[in-house]
Amino acid sequence: MNSTEATGRLLEAAEELFYAHGVQAVGMDAVRERSGVSLKRLYQCFPAKNDLVEAYLRRRDQRWRKSLRDFVHARGDDPLAVFDWLAEWFAEPGFRGCAFINSFGEFGEPAPGIAAAIRLHKDEVRAYLRGLISDQRVADQLFSLVEGATVLAAITGDPGEANTAREAAKVLLAAQG
Repeated sequence: MNSTEATGRLLEAAEELFYAHGVQAVGMDAVRERSGVSLKRLYQCFPAKNDLVEAYLRRRDQRWRKSLRDFVHARGDDPLAVFDWLAEWFAEPGFRGCAFINSFGEFGEPAPGIAAAIRLHKDEVRAYLRGLISDQRVADQLFSLVEGATVLAAITGDPGEANTAREAAKVLLAAQG
């Protein structure tokens, strides 16, 4: 198995395991076993667990934001569609909240590369919302609604948190223009 294939398999396994069980609870051996990649190849691809965690978060960020962007774009780039996407995500089996918030919570102040991946994700989501809405203040308020709804949906297990945030977003957007 070449390095590219091994890396892909390791990241798939890491995403599945880390998101379901938490980064700290999953050892490298579990990732190796799930991926079918040899221990030697695993450490060639990711010399330390922090390297794997950072790569997992960066990959998840790209996939997560692409899914959101595609969904919203298919609905005319309506900012309220963000909350419709959230409702679908929150209702998925195995939803455990935001992988980035969860990882930050597990590490406290994570290693610099992990912290940078987490902050980049949040900065990029905020920037995306600012691209949908001309008023940055309102975009930042919608970002807070997205984050709050995600945390509440994870805690309560209620996908309806997205609808509550959507209603608040409607009020903010109506007041804007």
